[in-house]
Amino acid sequence: MSNTKNFRRIMRLPEVIETTGYRRASIYNLMKSGKFPRARSIGARAVGWDSQEIYDWVTERLDAAQ
Repeated sequence: MSNTKNFRRIMRLPEVIETTGYRRASIYNLMKSGKFPRARSIGARAVGWDSQEIYDWVTERLDAAQ
């Protein structure tokens, strides 16, 4: 995963699920409460997440758990 962090890109939901370990409903509930990076519209019927925001969120959670 270290190579994927070298550039900023759009992550789709399956990759966000794999990266965070959260399922779809949990991700959307966290977004709704402001505790997870917001998805952005990338097309008429598609959303994606900024990879850097997702990696930063995961890093914050891991650091807080120590």
